[in-house]
Amino acid sequence: MPLQIRSAAHFQRKRLMSFAAPAMILVYFIYIFVSFDIGGLAERANLDNARTLVSDAYSYKTHVTRDNRDGSVDVSIEGERKGRYAEGTGPAWVALGTDTLIDLGDDHVVTFGETQVTYDVPGYGMIVTEPGRSGVNAVFPAGELPDWINASKNRVTISTDAGRLTVTRNRSEVFRYSMGWELFFFTLDSPYHGMEFGRLVGHAFNGEAGAIWSEFWANKMWRHGDVAWALFETVLMAFLGTFGAAMVALPLGFLAAKNFTPLGGLRFAARRVFDFLRGVDGLIWTIVLSRAFGPGPLTGSLAILLTDTGSFGKMFSEALENVDSKQIEGITSTGAKPLQRYRFGVIPQITPVLLSQVLYYLESNTRSATIIGAITGGGIGLLLTQAINTQKDWEEVTYYIVLIILMVMMMDTFSGWLRRKLIKGDEGGH
Repeated sequence: MPLQIRSAAHFQRKRLMSFAAPAMILVYFIYIFVSFDIGGLAERANLDNARTLVSDAYSYKTHVTRDNRDGSVDVSIEGERKGRYAEGTGPAWVALGTDTLIDLGDDHVVTFGETQVTYDVPGYGMIVTEPGRSGVNAVFPAGELPDWINASKNRVTISTDAGRLTVTRNRSEVFRYSMGWELFFFTLDSPYHGMEFGRLVGHAFNGEAGAIWSEFWANKMWRHGDVAWALFETVLMAFLGTFGAAMVALPLGFLAAKNFTPLGGLRFAARRVFDFLRGVDGLIWTIVLSRAFGPGPLTGSLAILLTDTGSFGKMFSEALENVDSKQIEGITSTGAKPLQRYRFGVIPQITPVLLSQVLYYLESNTRSATIIGAITGGGIGLLLTQAINTQKDWEEVTYYIVLIILMVMMMDTFSGWLRRKLIKGDEGGH
């Protein structure tokens, strides 16, 4: 009878736990839903901005700008001086003259007149604006203004699928989206801009390969040379920080290992140092060190080194405590000195663990160096942060993100290959 009672009580506890665990998880998710206001996310989200950012990732804008004070017209890619067309020139869809006609496609036509700016919108009608000292006087077709028109006394903005027109007292600006990353290879002032691939190859074989490469590498819009150096800085930060931490942590690991350091106080101190170093996040070390060493790759490398020294010290000390003492005794029997015992009896046993962990952290730190570089002012992370902060050239943001992904993939492949070569001795990759 007592056995049956105990069995029934045990069954009741198990049934209670089977219901209690899902109930606690459900309560936790309800708390998250309420605390983070998940329900209000749809109201806060701006889908128009999201669509704009996505379109900016794979397209570019050509700006046609008129100074309403003197009537001068300027045409440039992304509105930048580095992408400006020469005076009096522009793309085929911009007809410069006394009246500048801008064909946005699908019968959308904007005209910069002497005093007026007009936009002929198919299916809606002609919009006439006249900027002046009193503001922007605008005349719209009869009826209520649609959502894609935003009009006030000093500004009129018309956004359609073909492009956008903004008119203020001092400036009128049209921009049109086009597919691709314009000026990615050569800028407008390059003699190779717009040249067909076949002709470009012909020039390369005729002794102009160096000039072509120089024009591409020194591209003022995309700065390929600066980007390549930033990628190198990022990899360098990860490499110096990771392997520097491994070299510092290995001798300290012997101090924290029970079978190599009999003094409990020394072991305790070494382990608390490891806890402190890895307990402070790498980003915090970055901020602290930047005050001491200033911004730059050195600060990022030191931040990674400090954090990884704590992690490696803990892992290496645990690996040292699990070494086979028989191999050490065999080396000792030959009359080997302490350093020789460590070199031939201990290091070969922990080398697979050491290399595996170091190479794994190298992969991880390549990604971390991107964020650290954004704080310390070095590497591809800085360029990415600058491009995001401008909120203008999102195709550059996409370019940097693609390069970061490729960099991480290459480091992962390199690390895996090196791990096989050093640990398994697998030259064939099988």
